[in-house]
Amino acid sequence: MGDKSAERPRVHLSEGKITDEALEELRRRVGSKFKIEPFHTVVCKDTIRHFVDGVGDINPLYRDEEYARGTRYGRLVAPPSWLYSVFPTWVPQGLKGVHAFHSGNDWTFYKPLFEGDIITPELTFTHFEEKKSEFAGRTIIVHYDDNFYNQRGELVANAKAWSVRAERSAAQEKGKYRRIQLPHPWTEEEIKNIEKQVLAEQIRGSEVRYWEDVREGEELPMLVKGPLGITDIIAWCIGSAPVKLKALGAALRDYRKHPAWAFRDPQTGALEPTYAVHYNIEAAKQAGLPYPYDVGAQRQQWLIQHLTDWMGDEGWLKTCYAKYTKFVYLSDVLWFYGRVTRKYEDQDGECCVEIETSTKNQREEEVMPGRSTVVLPSREKGTWPVERRLRPG
Repeated sequence: MGDKSAERPRVHLSEGKITDEALEELRRRVGSKFKIEPFHTVVCKDTIRHFVDGVGDINPLYRDEEYARGTRYGRLVAPPSWLYSVFPTWVPQGLKGVHAFHSGNDWTFYKPLFEGDIITPELTFTHFEEKKSEFAGRTIIVHYDDNFYNQRGELVANAKAWSVRAERSAAQEKGKYRRIQLPHPWTEEEIKNIEKQVLAEQIRGSEVRYWEDVREGEELPMLVKGPLGITDIIAWCIGSAPVKLKALGAALRDYRKHPAWAFRDPQTGALEPTYAVHYNIEAAKQAGLPYPYDVGAQRQQWLIQHLTDWMGDEGWLKTCYAKYTKFVYLSDVLWFYGRVTRKYEDQDGECCVEIETSTKNQREEEVMPGRSTVVLPSREKGTWPVERRLRPG
């Protein structure tokens, strides 16, 4: 039969250009509301479990029905980040063939996510801006505004989202990150120490954290994630399927309608989605990266987990802002840090704590700076933020 390896096609993602004409077409879309086909709409035991399994969140508030019944919620609830499993807060639209990188979110959470709730998302494309980058030269930052409503028409959460659009060919040519050694060469001793840190996760749970007991300058217990592996990406997809991944004939029919959505893997002959940049080395290289990289929403969910671990069952995560400043690759480890920068009472009389967050990898790079606001119970005022949000309206 002979060696047919040379006949195999190479991985080739579709190539698009950021042209003035393409930007004019994008400009006409500003203000548009886009139809969203959610992955999850119903908050239920199964969708919660798949999600928390997919991000490694072991908090019993989201897993143990008996435990949840003993809390102020009175039944099973989903973590606020579960909304990422409805849809990832942005959509790749316009600029055909120009790669999209989710680059950050600014969340405000208003209502709990109870088992049985039905969530409806609404997305508005608000604006875009042009910037020059070392990664790919001419880039576009696209901004969205997202609302999530429950079956009672209540606004559950709002998310501001932004993504970077970059030409794949330009990113390949510049090769900004090609000198990073990947996969990371961990030693056995380093891995043992990392796993010890991972298992040291502290969940406040039913032990109430009162506002009066928190001090400005206080450090949050560290949360550690990694080394990031392919199964971590698969588990994330099972829990939230951010691009509604399909298989076989169902996928083929989509790819025939939208050829730019897929490429042919030369090793298997199968069509793979562009999303495979998160687990396929050659696809990642076509996007200008040296190795598969994490999902932005996945990373911010870990941050949300860090905060909900700290605040306990009676705390409320009010806001969570983070921007993704560096790529996180398979084999990387992330250390999540937080520091209380301010204590104050807001205009509603709630006792708030402002937290500056930082996420670093093993190369000591800041990959996700941010800031969040947590509302805590007050011993002196007798206020309970969760109770307040259980009220109708």
